Amino acid sequence: MGIVGPNGCGKSNIIDAIRWVLGEGSAKTLRGDSMSDVIFNGSGGRKPVGVASIELTFDNTDGTITGPYAGYSEVAVRRTVSRDGTSQYYLNNGRCRRKDITQILLGTGLGGHGGYSIIEQGMISRLVEAKPEDMRSFLEEAAGISKYKERRRETEHRIQHTRDNLARLADVREEIDKQLVHLQKQAKDAEKYKTTKAEQRRVGAELLALRLTGLRGEVGDQERQFAERQLALEAAITEQGAAESRIEKLRVELADRGEQFNAVQGSYYKIGAEIARLEQAVQHRKELIQRQTEDLQGTDAQIAEIQSHIASDEVELAQLDELLGELAPGLEQAQALQRTSQIELEDAERVLESWRERTQQLGEELAAAQLLIHGRPPDRSDTCP
Repeated sequence: MGIVGPNGCGKSNIIDAIRWVLGEGSAKTLRGDSMSDVIFNGSGGRKPVGVASIELTFDNTDGTITGPYAGYSEVAVRRTVSRDGTSQYYLNNGRCRRKDITQILLGTGLGGHGGYSIIEQGMISRLVEAKPEDMRSFLEEAAGISKYKERRRETEHRIQHTRDNLARLADVREEIDKQLVHLQKQAKDAEKYKTTKAEQRRVGAELLALRLTGLRGEVGDQERQFAERQLALEAAITEQGAAESRIEKLRVELADRGEQFNAVQGSYYKIGAEIARLEQAVQHRKELIQRQTEDLQGTDAQIAEIQSHIASDEVELAQLDELLGELAPGLEQAQALQRTSQIELEDAERVLESWRERTQQLGEELAAAQLLIHGRPPDRSDTCP
């Protein structure tokens, strides 16, 4: 097939398009500065686009294309490029590599950058003036052995790459062998550490078991002490209630005796005032008697009257002395009883204070026992106020 036309009709554009879709990677060969030059930049009647795409379909009914696509009667090769220069290749609408397209075209005349199948302007002169190496590539492509040489070149490259990998693998193996010796030593140390750790855990478990047994015994002792202290606390609370009852009775009795004492003391003060009044009257009468004695010679009648008054006053004074003598022991007894009650009250208050201190001490010991046994402080309801 040939493309004929005048200059400037686009013959070279078609050739460049065929080269491009077959995997040409040099923008200079395509008469451009970059691959994005193949994208339409727009015109006066059309807007620019962002992607260029060309699809080339080959008839493979004669089986020219071999390999995995030999069974296809048609093989479609498509290439797309975007503004960022990224190209994508497709074989029969399946994504592939540029290398895949080059490999299936080797030996068909289209390999080797277009090979000899695409003859453009100046191609004949380049063939005639070609160097032996370039002519050899054209002949190998025409003979269909270029694909085998390409495979051989790739195989040799893979073999060399494999040899390099084997050399690196030997180095890595030698380094790993060195590390294995160190790791084996570490493994022995780790095994020894594991055994020692297991022995430590076993000994620790036995020690904890012994401690647990001891703690259980201590808990039993503490529980017994707690029960005993609880009983002692209850007994102390009972005795405290009895002491408070006795104190209350003593207080009532003291109040009664205080009232009696106040009554006796009132009578005593009243009698004392009366005695003082009588003594003052006696003193006044004595003075009067003295004056009257001085005036005795004045009148006998007055003397007889004064003597009678004195006699009556002495009788009354004797009665008052007798009454005072009767009341004095009662007053002294009341005062002694008051002193006794006051002493008993003070003794009872001291006993109550000692019981309160004992109760508080027992409550603190009970709290400490509960904290030791249960790990928590006792409720306020467990202790007395």
